[in-house]
Amino acid sequence: METLRAVVTGASSGIGAATVRRLREEGWDVVAVARREDKLRTLAEETGASYIVADMTDDAAVEAMAAEVLAGGAVHSLVANAGAAFGTDTVAEASIQGWRDMFDINVLGVLRVVKAFLPALVDSGRGDIVVMSSTAGHQAYEGGGGYVAAKHGSHSIAATLRLELAGEPVRVIEIAPGMVATDEFTLKRVGGDEARAAKTYEGVENPLTADDVADAVVYTLTRPHHFNVDLMVIRPIAQAAQHKVARNSGL
Repeated sequence: METLRAVVTGASSGIGAATVRRLREEGWDVVAVARREDKLRTLAEETGASYIVADMTDDAAVEAMAAEVLAGGAVHSLVANAGAAFGTDTVAEASIQGWRDMFDINVLGVLRVVKAFLPALVDSGRGDIVVMSSTAGHQAYEGGGGYVAAKHGSHSIAATLRLELAGEPVRVIEIAPGMVATDEFTLKRVGGDEARAAKTYEGVENPLTADDVADAVVYTLTRPHHFNVDLMVIRPIAQAAQHKVARNSGL
C-alpha cells in the first residue's frame, strides 16, 4: 500500500504543528513548512516529519519549497493552514497595512501554495486540498472586518476550486474553526498584550484546542477518497456564533 504524503503550511505552532503530529501518528509522510526553522526542527525531531523553511507571502520561496518537496516524491495532500489575524480595529479605523498583510497570508498565501502543488495533486490520482478558513469566513463581527474579509477570501478559493476541479481526482475540503485557544494566534492579533488576549477566552472553560482542529483535519483526510467533506464548521459548545458566547456557564 502506497504511503501517503502531505504538506502542512503554518506548521511551526498551533493547528499546523498539531496536524503534523496527528498525520504522523496515522503513518503519513509529512513535510512541515513555516518560517521559523528552530520550531520546525524541534517538531521534526519529535515526530519524524521533514521540514522546509518558507514564507507563504513570498512567491519565489513558495515555488522553491514546492520544487524541493516534489523532488522528493509524490504529494497526496496539501493542508493550507498558514494564516494570521492582525488587530481588532473597526472598518473606520482600519490599518490599511494590517488588512494588506492579512490578505497576503490568508488569501494570496493559499493561492500561491495551491497553484504550486495542484498539478502534482491531480497527478497523484488521489489528491486533497484542505483550506483552513474560519467561522469568520462565514459570519461578520465587529472589530474583525479585515480578518473576516480575508477569511471570506479563503472560503471563496475553496468553493471555487471545488467547482473547477469537478471530474478531477482531488478533494477540496474547508475547515472553519470558531474559538480556538492556541499559544500564539490571539496574542499576535492584539500585539502581544497577554491580558487582552486572555479576555478573549474569559469565562469559556473549554474552547477548542489545536488538537481538536487537527483531529477534524485528519478525519476528513482519512475518509475513503470518494467521500468529500466540503465544509466542516467546528466550535466549542459555549460558542453559538461569533457574537454569541456563553461565558461563565461551565462549558
